[in-house]
Amino acid sequence: MRSFAQRFSKFLAGYQAINSAVLGIALLMAGPFLSGCGKSESPPPANAAKPSSGNPITAPVDYLGAAAQAQKKSIKTLDEAGLNQSVQMFYAQEGRYPKTLDELVNPNYLPRLPAPPNGMKFDYNPSTGQVKVVPK
Repeated sequence: MRSFAQRFSKFLAGYQAINSAVLGIALLMAGPFLSGCGKSESPPPANAAKPSSGNPITAPVDYLGAAAQAQKKSIKTLDEAGLNQSVQMFYAQEGRYPKTLDELVNPNYLPRLPAPPNGMKFDYNPSTGQVKVVPK
C-alpha cells in the first residue's frame, strides 16, 4: 500500500506541474487577445452626417432634420439624372451636346428647366454633356 501511495503522490506532483504549464501557456496565448479589447476613440470623418443628440425630447426635431436633408438630396439626384437624360436624348437626336441647358427647352426634351434645390445651381459642361447640382 505504501508503494501505491508513493506512486500516486509522484503522479499527482507530475500532473500538477503539467497543469501549471498548460495554464501558463494558455495565459500567454490569451494575453494578446485580452489586451486588445480596449476601446479606441477615433474622430468621426469630416463628411459624416451629424448624429442625433440621443435626447428623447429632441428626437422629433432630429428626425425632421434628417428627413429634410434626405429630401433635399433626393431632389438633387432626381434633377441631375433627369437633366443628364435629356442631354443624352439631345445628343442622340442632334449629334452634339447642347450649348446651354436652355436649348433643351422644347417639346422634344423638356417643357421647362426644373428649378435647382434651394442654395444650389446647375453646373453644365457643354463639352462632356454632364450636368451637376452644385452649391451657389
